[in-house]
Amino acid sequence: MSDDLDSSDEIDSVDESDYDKDLAKGTKAERNSKVRRRIDDLLERKRLKELLDDSDDWEL
Repeated sequence: MSDDLDSSDEIDSVDESDYDKDLAKGTKAERNSKVRRRIDDLLERKRLKELLDDSDDWEL
């Protein structure tokens, strides 16, 4: 089988600097970080709101 995942030849041929060139730098990296943090905060709020809004768990 030619599509083995354990092929170390393909893994060794990938240069780590190729990953670095795709990463954002400077103000764009800072903006991306803030955006990701904001998304995480909103997802957490949504998760907590769904937990609180579940009226089946509350006895009135």
